[in-house]
Amino acid sequence: MEPIIGQGVAGAASAADVIKDATDATFMQDVIEASRETPVIVDFWATWCGPCKQLGPALEKAVRAAGGAVKLVKIDVDKNPMIAQQLRIQSIPTVYAFVGGRPADGFQGALPESQIKQFVDKLIKAGGGEPKASPVEEALEQAQALVAAGEHAEAGMLYAQIVDHEPDNLRARAGLARCLVEAGKLDQARQALEGLDDRQTADKGISAALAALDLAEKAAGAAGALDAAKARVEADAADHQARFDLALALYAGGEREAAIDALIEIVRREREWNDQAARKQLLQFFEAMGPTDPLTLQGRRKLSSLLFS
Repeated sequence: MEPIIGQGVAGAASAADVIKDATDATFMQDVIEASRETPVIVDFWATWCGPCKQLGPALEKAVRAAGGAVKLVKIDVDKNPMIAQQLRIQSIPTVYAFVGGRPADGFQGALPESQIKQFVDKLIKAGGGEPKASPVEEALEQAQALVAAGEHAEAGMLYAQIVDHEPDNLRARAGLARCLVEAGKLDQARQALEGLDDRQTADKGISAALAALDLAEKAAGAAGALDAAKARVEADAADHQARFDLALALYAGGEREAAIDALIEIVRREREWNDQAARKQLLQFFEAMGPTDPLTLQGRRKLSSLLFS
C-alpha cells in the first residue's frame, strides 16, 4: 500500500500565512481587524508554562490542517501584559477565538487534540466556513471502511502508517491493535498499546481494544479445550467453572452467541459465583464486541432481565 499520510499537506496554507506572534501594539491589526476576514485564535502563553508547551504545538497543528480557514496568533503574556490584563487573563494557557472583530469562544488549560480539532471546526463554522478533513482523518475513515469490509490486514497497514505519523492518535492505536488481534498477532497488539497513560487508557476506543486483546489472550489459552469443557458441563451442570471455561472456548472458536449464553446461564444459576465472574466476563465480551454489535445488545437485554427480575 502506498503511503497516503501527508498527501495534500503541501497545498495547505504555510505556517507563515496562518500562525504569527503578536504584541500589545499589533493586537488590533493581527487579531481584531484580521478576524473580520478570517476567524482568529489567540493563544496566551509564557515560556515558563508547562501546559503551554503541550497546547501550543497542538494548536499550531490543528490550524495548519485547517488550510487557511482559521488563523493563530500567539501572545507571550510576560512580554505583552497590557492585552492580557485588558482581557482579564487569570491563568495560562488561555485561548480566545475572535470572529468578526469580537470574542466568540475560548477555553483554559491544555486540551487533547480531538477537542482542539472540535474547537477549531466550531470556529470555522462560526466564521461561515466549512471544516476541512485532514489527510489523517481521511485515512482513518478509509481504514474503518476496510475493517467493515473484513480487510483487516489492509486496515492494519493503514493504521500503522497513521501511528507512525501521529504516535498519540488513539483512534489509530486502537484500530491497529484490533487488527493485530484479528490476525492473531497478540504480542504485537500488546506492543501497539504500550506506553499509554491513565487518561489515554480511559479512552473508549483504547479500553475496547484492551478488552479485545485480554479476551483474545484468554481465548487462546482456552482454545482446544472445547470438547473437554462440554464433557465437564454435561457431567455436572452445576460445575460453574466448567461452564465458564466452555464460554471462553466457544468464544475462541467464534461461537460468540453460545459463549454469551453459557455465561448468562451461570448468572441465572448463581449470580455471585466467584465474585460475579460470569457477569464481569460478559461485560468484557460486550466491550470487546462494541456497544452496537447485535449480540452485545441482545446479551445486555438478557443480562438485565436476570439482574432486575
